[in-house]
Amino acid sequence: MQSLYVEGNSVMHRLSPRLKLLSLTIFGVVLFISGNLILLSIAVLLTAVLYRMVGLPFADGLRRLRPVFLTIAVVALFNLIFNPWQEALVPLLRLTALMLLAATVTAATSIAEFIDEVTALARPLERTGWVQADDIGLALGLVLRFVPEIVGRYQAIREAHQARGLKVRPTTLLAPLIILTLKDADNIAAAIDARGIRRHVS
Repeated sequence: MQSLYVEGNSVMHRLSPRLKLLSLTIFGVVLFISGNLILLSIAVLLTAVLYRMVGLPFADGLRRLRPVFLTIAVVALFNLIFNPWQEALVPLLRLTALMLLAATVTAATSIAEFIDEVTALARPLERTGWVQADDIGLALGLVLRFVPEIVGRYQAIREAHQARGLKVRPTTLLAPLIILTLKDADNIAAAIDARGIRRHVS
């Protein structure tokens, strides 16, 4: 499977995973408290600089952001239809800044670091008897592994449609994408159970 992690020695790489996750959380809260266009624009510029420092080639960096940014653009366009442009610009800047910082944190933090940190943070919840910290960490790791895999598979299916001269439509792409993803999920779940990685609660 592919990984979103990029090896490097940037400022974000050197920060501890916990500090990066806490910073992302606080940054997100601050973004949605403020509606000042100047501050939000500065936030976008700063997060863009951080993302550029991760070490991704420019084209690859844009390719990673494109699916999410298209969604943000649709939300902004919908707001522009019903609100003045100043109000429509606020969610565009908020979501763009948050997307850039989240992409930076993901690129500068390995899957193992994510799993270890989330598992440690979830450990106190085990006292309730409702969750297993190791299972939460494992679930997060699988999600992070699956995201680039699903995006890559979507692009492959789309290119296959175009090569056959078929019209590319979301309805024709989603069915094979979902089927292939579910098959992979079943195979991974079987492999996890066979190795006794998950702890079963009686």
